[in-house]
Amino acid sequence: MNPHDKTGWTPLPHSDEDLKRARSVPDTPQTRSDTYRLAWDDETFMTRRELRPVRLQLELLKPEMALAERGIRSTVILFGGARIPEPGGEAWAAKNEQQKTNLEKNSRYYAEARKFARLCSEQSAKSYYREYVVVTGGGPGVMEAGNRGAADCGAPTIGLNIVLPHEQAPNVYVTPELCFNFHYFAIRKMHFMMRAKAMAVFPGGFGTMDELFEGLTLIQTGRMERVPVILFGKAFWEKAINLSFLAEQGTISPGDEQLISYVETAEDAWGHIAAFYKLG
Repeated sequence: MNPHDKTGWTPLPHSDEDLKRARSVPDTPQTRSDTYRLAWDDETFMTRRELRPVRLQLELLKPEMALAERGIRSTVILFGGARIPEPGGEAWAAKNEQQKTNLEKNSRYYAEARKFARLCSEQSAKSYYREYVVVTGGGPGVMEAGNRGAADCGAPTIGLNIVLPHEQAPNVYVTPELCFNFHYFAIRKMHFMMRAKAMAVFPGGFGTMDELFEGLTLIQTGRMERVPVILFGKAFWEKAINLSFLAEQGTISPGDEQLISYVETAEDAWGHIAAFYKLG
């Protein structure tokens, strides 16, 4: 009986306590059987196809709890190409001389992403890092630049990594306690959008396009409030996607193009956000 409980009710043991007890039993054929293991401590069971709904819930809940416990209320997302190098760095992903030239030219976006993240983090400091916290996909390229810019001024910064066929390790600038790993793209996308106060999108490939259009669709359909959607590099984006053409064809509504703002510099991007939220 709990001596501090005057009702006589004994609380159930904590799951950690039962886990230790379950692992300390004698070694017998029965205790070695997978069926004897506690269900949530059985990796073979937890990774079965039938357990997918449970894994989806856990993957949503784990980062949500960590961010809430940290007091993080809002974020600024940085999307962009993993292949864009740091200025002066090696264009490691280039497959030919043309790609090498273009990636090296686009390295200026690494510098702008780093600078933009610093500006966001300076604003975030005013709320004790509860608002406008920089979040990226946690990998190299523009993602690294975003986390690095926040780390430059001592700000916490989030990385939402995902398991890929070619292993993506988290970049070293992500705050370790805010570094997450996902199996499900869908849950990862939810975590990007759930706290987003702005989306800053730099030149990138299929993944960047996917994330951009996911956000635009949620805003267009009213599933999330409108937030600034800022594209760095007008010349790049007007060649990559032709929103005016889509409007002419009637596949998007007139005015949907106005959901996007084009900028060239970090200062211009932060200016859009500050104006949108009337920040002093």
